[in-house]
Amino acid sequence: MQLHELKRHTKNRKSRLIGRGGKRGTTSGRGTKGQIARAGHKVRPELRDIIKKLPKLRGRGKNSNLSIKAKSATVTLSVLNKNFNNGETVTPLTLLEKKLVRPVNGRLPKVKVLVSGDLTKKLTFKNCSISAPAKVLIEKAGGTIA
Repeated sequence: MQLHELKRHTKNRKSRLIGRGGKRGTTSGRGTKGQIARAGHKVRPELRDIIKKLPKLRGRGKNSNLSIKAKSATVTLSVLNKNFNNGETVTPLTLLEKKLVRPVNGRLPKVKVLVSGDLTKKLTFKNCSISAPAKVLIEKAGGTIA
């Protein structure tokens, strides 16, 4: 191979045409006029305007210290002792029937049994949460927790 026989791997790149017939003339692909055609253009994002119109959620207002969790209805042992007979079962439904608790949003409430007074009757508890001291007194009276 001699010098006059050498060929390039790539062809010559044509120079970019400028002017009316070229690729990047006059408006240089920016269309005509307006904010977008100007140098250093920066368009405000449309989503930002939507976000700005939304109300700001600052905490939870005057109820910010209240718990989000639904509170359970409380029933004391002395109330159960008065309203239930020996050997009966205590459930949220029976408490609702005896009007010892109210429905919450049209549903059965969660019930918690607390100690206040004494329990002398043998009762069976179902679907109720019971405090530790109340559990001791229920078992002492011969009741069961299911």
